Amino acid sequence: MKNQEIADIFGRLADILEIRGEEFFRVNTYRKVARIIEDLSADVADLVESGEILDIRGIGKGTVAGIEEYLETGGMRRYEEARKSIPKGLAELLSVPGLGPKTIGLLWREFDVKSIKSLKRTLRGKKILELPGMGPKKVENIEAGIRVYESRSGRLTLGTVLPAALATVAELRVATGIDEIEVAGSIRRWRETIGDIDILALSSKPAPVIKAFTELPRVVEVLAAGTTKASVRVSDGLQMDLRVVPPSVYGAALMYFTGSQAHNVRLRGLAQSKGLKLSEYGLFKGERRIAGRTEEGVQKKLGLEFIAPELREDRGEVEAALTGELPGLVELGDIRGDLHVHSNYSDGHSTIEEVARAAKARGYMYVSINDHSRSLGVAHGLTIERLLEQEEEIARVNQRVKGITVLSGTEVDILSDGSLDFPDDCLERLDVVVASIHSGFQQSEDKITGRILSAIRNPHVDIIGHPTGRLLGTRPAYDVDLEVVMAAAADTGTALEINAYHERLDLNDINARRAVEMGVRVAISTDSHHVDQMWAMELGVRTARRGWLTSANILNALTTKALLKVLSRT
Repeated sequence: MKNQEIADIFGRLADILEIRGEEFFRVNTYRKVARIIEDLSADVADLVESGEILDIRGIGKGTVAGIEEYLETGGMRRYEEARKSIPKGLAELLSVPGLGPKTIGLLWREFDVKSIKSLKRTLRGKKILELPGMGPKKVENIEAGIRVYESRSGRLTLGTVLPAALATVAELRVATGIDEIEVAGSIRRWRETIGDIDILALSSKPAPVIKAFTELPRVVEVLAAGTTKASVRVSDGLQMDLRVVPPSVYGAALMYFTGSQAHNVRLRGLAQSKGLKLSEYGLFKGERRIAGRTEEGVQKKLGLEFIAPELREDRGEVEAALTGELPGLVELGDIRGDLHVHSNYSDGHSTIEEVARAAKARGYMYVSINDHSRSLGVAHGLTIERLLEQEEEIARVNQRVKGITVLSGTEVDILSDGSLDFPDDCLERLDVVVASIHSGFQQSEDKITGRILSAIRNPHVDIIGHPTGRLLGTRPAYDVDLEVVMAAAADTGTALEINAYHERLDLNDINARRAVEMGVRVAISTDSHHVDQMWAMELGVRTARRGWLTSANILNALTTKALLKVLSRT
């Protein structure tokens, strides 16, 4: 589906109009269109074809014309004309965390800011403080945003890149008729951020594969096209690289192009110690190739049990594989439910019944509804009265939808003084209490750590949500002593969350591994705000696998009965 691509176009168009200082109504119209398209569960192309798109409130004929144009041509004149009306560098500034289009427009008009370089220079001056709403703290936040932006080095989140990578592989399979085409590189290792997309194909006749690759609909520029490899740039600016290899070397090439570089270096060293040579063309003894068709065959010849792609980071996996001590990693099929989902009672877009049916369709035994608590006004947090109403609705849904248990819960705010946003007599009624920090990110490490410890020590708190508070490429983690937090969680039996939302993946793989080493159980949750986002459970599971976690380490790998027993702490 191209829903996200089209939503992004309208969102960027709204940003450009706001930079230009256009009236709020027009800007907001495009923002609303972007949100509507992003939240659609159906394919926008199907809705356009059937004419049902015009039945959606907020979508007019002009919007439909723009969508049709994008579906037919891959572009939208309205957006391209607006983009050309502002300096090119201003679009880059939109990627700086904490710097919105209104401020960018003001800086452009008042100080001729057109790039990161001119922005930095302007921030060093004193005149910028004369702008409305531009105090020292605002300047400090923008400077912090620039540092975050520059640290990304052009990398995107895995969840953003993965759909395009998988779609490309699927299109290539259809176009070429061959099955052995795989995404390699950091995507296959499920790293949290991705620089580009590497694809490996198996074929004795590479020319038709190369041709099909360079002619894919999403390709906007062919960077190179040779006899066995090609590079292209696609519509969202990403670079895709394809390599085509014959069957005899496919396994060795897949290992090589999956990486990581450090893992590959370790394997080559192991091969050398055995008098062998390992490369992308196979495992050789002298001039004779002794393995190369499959990864398993190459690794077996090296004396290794199979190393899953997620583990290939040179973090002890080679040594463990040599001694047969690799863990049996958690699988997506081990997950029995989702313990952190939002409904339309707060800032979600799906009803409780829709969540229940979506969870059942995924084969889950249970799903927990964890809407925001009352203090988070921006997310329409629930009052105690609304929470009680929700409990009643959950009971009705459990009567209507058989084969799935809907658990009552909350994502309760850990307030700035360490207290919780709901009283204990309210929390004790609920099945699953996730406690999270949503404000006060600038507090000291002692204060942040103290707030989380206070929540962990509350007997009604089951899970600490997104424990470091980071947003990939947007907001760094707040200052928190995770060793202290993990020790307390192990002591109280409180789980720590791997939040599977693609901009969080928090805990990350390294912290999740450390948590388990310290005796902490982990909950993998999607934090979904729409049923379509529940697919992200796989991102969380893959993060757990990168952290060497097994199903025994995962709270929501338990059956309903076992889960409720653990949550009741009896």
